[in-house]
Amino acid sequence: MKFTKATNYALHTMLYLAKEGAKQQPIGVQQLADHQQVSPTYLSKILTKLVKEGLITSSSGANGGYKLRKGWQQLSFFDIIQAIEGKASIFECSLHDEPACIVKRVMEKAEEQMEQELRQTTIASLLEGKSSE
Repeated sequence: MKFTKATNYALHTMLYLAKEGAKQQPIGVQQLADHQQVSPTYLSKILTKLVKEGLITSSSGANGGYKLRKGWQQLSFFDIIQAIEGKASIFECSLHDEPACIVKRVMEKAEEQMEQELRQTTIASLLEGKSSE
């Protein structure tokens, strides 16, 4: 199983914004891109998705940039991944979504377990040095 690079950058961006968030100043796309050594143009597309989903806020102007929304401490990895990857299931049964398909049942159970782990892991818990373990 593999998530897109966009998800990787989104998760790292959110963690960086949380670490730097104590300053309450928006962080520019160039600084965010430099931190991850990625193109600002590419990162801007990811940031746009995060803004659209309400996970971060943006402001324009000389002192503009991005910062985490209020209540960000409750944002989970699942929230961030879903903002980038969408809400579709990872697995699609090739047997026309047959309800009795045992392969589908196994894959759905595995996906539910992964989703639960991702929902329990928040950006705040990583900053505190905790995970869902």
